[in-house]
Amino acid sequence: MAGTLSLTPLRDRPPERRYTTVMQLRRNRFVVRTPPAPPGARIGLLGGSFNPAHAGHLQVSEIARRRLGLTSVWWIVSPGNPLKRQSELAPFASRLIDARRITRARWIEVTGFEADLGSVYTVDTLAFLKARFPHVRFVWLMGADNLATMHRWRAWQSIGACMPMAVIDRPGWHLKALASPAARRFAHHRIAEAAARRTVDRRAPAWVMLTGPLSTLSSTAIRAARLKT
Repeated sequence: MAGTLSLTPLRDRPPERRYTTVMQLRRNRFVVRTPPAPPGARIGLLGGSFNPAHAGHLQVSEIARRRLGLTSVWWIVSPGNPLKRQSELAPFASRLIDARRITRARWIEVTGFEADLGSVYTVDTLAFLKARFPHVRFVWLMGADNLATMHRWRAWQSIGACMPMAVIDRPGWHLKALASPAARRFAHHRIAEAAARRTVDRRAPAWVMLTGPLSTLSSTAIRAARLKT
């Protein structure tokens, strides 16, 4: 599949296939280095700039692993974020090193394979992983603050239709997240928190809001504190 170029009109393709034409050509020329993913694995995907990675990322990962029954969590360190100023990002290699430095959990994999893809868009990343690992059960993880602004992401409706999602609550974002365009769009596909473990096994669209100990840490606040010292 990686070497083919479909002429099917975009509107007639499944959501996870609509934004991957260029990536299919790129994968012919570049090696995309992902962690191993055996068939039947239940993997949570936590993407972001990790600028820098911090204990809040660890807490979110642990909540997701425990509540969703995950085999592992991948931290997908993005080479760039189209919604953020690139001047505010630390070098990609530094962010990868920092993320690997703070985690000692064997079930967390820190990966920068988005740089190999040549894409910074979540819709492309998820489509690629589903194509490469058809027998793995993936779930997209995000904070409530991300759900609140998800409607600004490229092809956000296709993201929700591509893969189950788990939204981890964050201080001050609960109501904003639930009132967001994305939450309203997929309101009828929300799973009760008591049945959260079933999320990974559901066909998208499906999503759950996970509550628990809330971390006030943020990468933005950490960067601001560093500038003051």
